[in-house]
Amino acid sequence: MPAAPHSSKRATGKSTRVTRPAPELIFGDLWEYDPAPETADPKLKARYDLFIDGKFVAPKSGKYFDSINPANEQKLAEIALAGAADVDAAFQAARRAYDHVWSRMPGRERAKYLFRIARLLQDRAREFAVAETLDGGKPIKESRDFDVPMAAAHFFYHAGWADKLDYVAPGRRVAPLGVVGQVIPWNFPLLMGAWKIAPALAMGNCVVLKPAETTSITCLKLAEIMQDAGLPPGVVNFVTGAGEVGAAVMGHAIPAKVAFTGSTEVGKIIMRSLAGSDKRMTMELGGKAANIVFDDAPLDQAVEGIVNGIFFNQGHVCCAGSRLLVHESVAERVLAKLKNRLRVLRVGDPMDKNTDLGAINSREQFGKIRELVEAGVKEGAEMFQHPCRLPAKGFYFRPTLFSGVSMSHRIAREEIFGPVLSILTFRTVDEAIEKANNTAYGLSAGVWTDKGSRILKMSTELKAGVVWANTYNKFDPASPFGGYKESGFGREGGRQGLLDYCQLV
Repeated sequence: MPAAPHSSKRATGKSTRVTRPAPELIFGDLWEYDPAPETADPKLKARYDLFIDGKFVAPKSGKYFDSINPANEQKLAEIALAGAADVDAAFQAARRAYDHVWSRMPGRERAKYLFRIARLLQDRAREFAVAETLDGGKPIKESRDFDVPMAAAHFFYHAGWADKLDYVAPGRRVAPLGVVGQVIPWNFPLLMGAWKIAPALAMGNCVVLKPAETTSITCLKLAEIMQDAGLPPGVVNFVTGAGEVGAAVMGHAIPAKVAFTGSTEVGKIIMRSLAGSDKRMTMELGGKAANIVFDDAPLDQAVEGIVNGIFFNQGHVCCAGSRLLVHESVAERVLAKLKNRLRVLRVGDPMDKNTDLGAINSREQFGKIRELVEAGVKEGAEMFQHPCRLPAKGFYFRPTLFSGVSMSHRIAREEIFGPVLSILTFRTVDEAIEKANNTAYGLSAGVWTDKGSRILKMSTELKAGVVWANTYNKFDPASPFGGYKESGFGREGGRQGLLDYCQLV
């Protein structure tokens, strides 16, 4: 391909010709960066016990399970396997703390503990970012620039509310619920922990939380911070293990409320098991978000938002924009731009600061992604994958585009939870709304257009808890987050999230 000429004038007034490579060569002959690994010490222990009543204690069964680094399939640490007796001990400790300490403490005093936790988390930010990446497989730049800072921000935000609870529900008084049970997923273990723990503590509740079995380390490191902050024993307790431990937390008699983030299937099981009880519930479940690009959208900006919404987080968020709806008149241009963008994404070592896509969290999740991608090919969608070299060990998946997708394809209906984008087209605003809403889920959506009136119309017509306009995956502790339909109920963040952790009196 010929070089692109460029003409300029020197001080002599004579014209010279400087040749520069054509833009296409940038994508075809990308220079590889030197490795830039994060070197901070994650300060991992060889073995992590349960955190109950302010202390790390061995499980009563004496059993442990391995936490595996998905980037290289090597063992990181041993994690305690809780049993029903451990879960009960955690709830008994939480009830004692609530009855005798936490519920009697003024809000301004509770706020001091939340502020301390936030500041200590900031002090150890690099350490926590590395631990999060090693345990979960996400790129270090995501852990470093989003997960850890946002977790600290949630503790700061809710610390500010703790002495202002009289203003949460104007005209009403609020009171804590008591003890709450919480279960969080593997995709954002530290941040999801902060989302749930911070509002519960600010409102005066005590907590028993179970992290995902594949990503327990940063929650247990957060327990170390709570010790350093002097949090009274029993206010927060962590029990670790697989699904049966989560079931024990959700089904225990003590908690007045349970909060669950995870799959829709498990959420339904929990709701059926608690039907007829007086427990309050909040559920943040699955999603199949639509990112909608109109013909007047700033296309380059939209492409970056699309990539951010599905690839930079590896599709590991419930609100990932895994369905792209594109105005038919610009569909070919958007597809070409997306293919060019995918060609320069770097897949590899999550600890390298140049990496865009790290490792899939587990072998099980890797298998689910591969199954759905194979279904997309079998059902006739056109697949594009950048043929990048993948590491020999670890759970890595190439960023994948599917075009020619219809609403009947599995990849357009089922949550993939991986770096896979399904592209559909539309001709009218009504068709875009119909296709976007044609899903069992309703967690989030994105709209890309130059018209403010169209944004307002879409925001009212789309059945989604969050609608982003000309951006995607933007979060703030003051902004509520949650879904409709099979994406769950209740909100996390903001004043609305606090209201789900209190009773009005």
